[in-house]
Amino acid sequence: MNDTSATKPGRLMRLAPALLLTSLIGIVTSAGPVHAQSAAVEGQKLAFDRGKGNCLTCHVIKGGDLPGTIGPELKDIKSKFPDRNELVAILNDETKRNPQTVMPPFGRNRILTEQEINAIVDFLQTL
Repeated sequence: MNDTSATKPGRLMRLAPALLLTSLIGIVTSAGPVHAQSAAVEGQKLAFDRGKGNCLTCHVIKGGDLPGTIGPELKDIKSKFPDRNELVAILNDETKRNPQTVMPPFGRNRILTEQEINAIVDFLQTL
């Protein structure tokens, strides 16, 4: 009978917290990019949804059908707005930055939730 110290119950009990922590770290670090990618996909759905985000009414967006031309084309967004908080503020209430804008205050008027605005920003940053 081969009795190694790795199979003894005491040794396993001492290793259990370390194994659990390692597993949790792996789950958390691997979920980050996946979550961001899924948020961007959800953001695209909202941006293209004529009843919700409705971005295509005013903006040309790659992959969108029947875009409007009232607003600027949405491309190279991450380079134009490196601070995502600026995009969040624009979607929330652009009238604070530009009182003459025709862009709806999606957050202030509760057209979009904070989570939906963040998902759309995640999508816009992929453009």
